[in-house]
Amino acid sequence: MNLSPHFTLEEMVATQHRGISNDPPLDVVANLKATANGLEAVRVLLGAPIIISSGYRCPELNKAVGGQRNSQHLTGQAVDFICPGFGPPITVASRLSGAGIGFDQLIVEYDRWVHISFAPHPRGQLLRIDATGTRPLF
Repeated sequence: MNLSPHFTLEEMVATQHRGISNDPPLDVVANLKATANGLEAVRVLLGAPIIISSGYRCPELNKAVGGQRNSQHLTGQAVDFICPGFGPPITVASRLSGAGIGFDQLIVEYDRWVHISFAPHPRGQLLRIDATGTRPLF
């Protein structure tokens, strides 16, 4: 099922954890559509395909991967991604940070991927998470 021109429900719920059903409820599917539309703006800005490594996570999956109890992945409002055709995560974040895309959080995690979330009242938070903790991105 297409959520937007370039993003499908299947890629937004994919998991490598066997035995965990990660089927989203209908209210989460609505959030996933909004998130996919936000990702369309990201894709246009970067000019290259986005590879999603984590989207929606049901509570069981979120616990299995060590996600935060209040993670926006639980509501379908967040994705982790890379964009190799544009550059490394810090370069992606730099480009997105001042582009006017209404994100809630933009987090470079362990310099390996970008976490982006979208919410009705976006905070525009720019963060970096690594072995030393969480701090402002720039």
